[in-house]
Amino acid sequence: MEGLKLKNMFRVQIDENGQIVGNSGWQTNNVTNTGMDKYILQLMTGDAGSLRVSHVALGTGGTLTDATNQIPGEIAHAVSSRAAVTAVTSASSRVRFTATFNSANSFVTANANISNIGLYQQSNTNTASVFAGNTYTSSTVATNQNVNITYDINFTG
Repeated sequence: MEGLKLKNMFRVQIDENGQIVGNSGWQTNNVTNTGMDKYILQLMTGDAGSLRVSHVALGTGGTLTDATNQIPGEIAHAVSSRAAVTAVTSASSRVRFTATFNSANSFVTANANISNIGLYQQSNTNTASVFAGNTYTSSTVATNQNVNITYDINFTG
């Protein structure tokens, strides 16, 4: 395949009692330099330092840059405020990660304005290197609400 490119999108939805009360819509993301190195290149070579996406984090901060290793303002109300992802491949060119931050797990202990997202390989907050992420229009999430994540990594030609 000539001219292989990554086209990545995510959607964050806030759910209260089965009703969507907040929706970021589909947004593009930014793969970090470390993300490209550790999660793609080193994984392809079988390097012992390679990383695999297993969790997603939400944050209250600003923009994720190429050189960023953490999302700004990561929510850390609990030691493991990240949600485990389920990954499914499709059409040999996309992987879709889905996750839910459940209110029953107390991922927030007070209302929080969420405005960024990142994919990680570790559950503990403020640790490890982010693969990819970005900002979106801020939404308030309450302690009785769930947050549903859909995150697509597309390889296009």
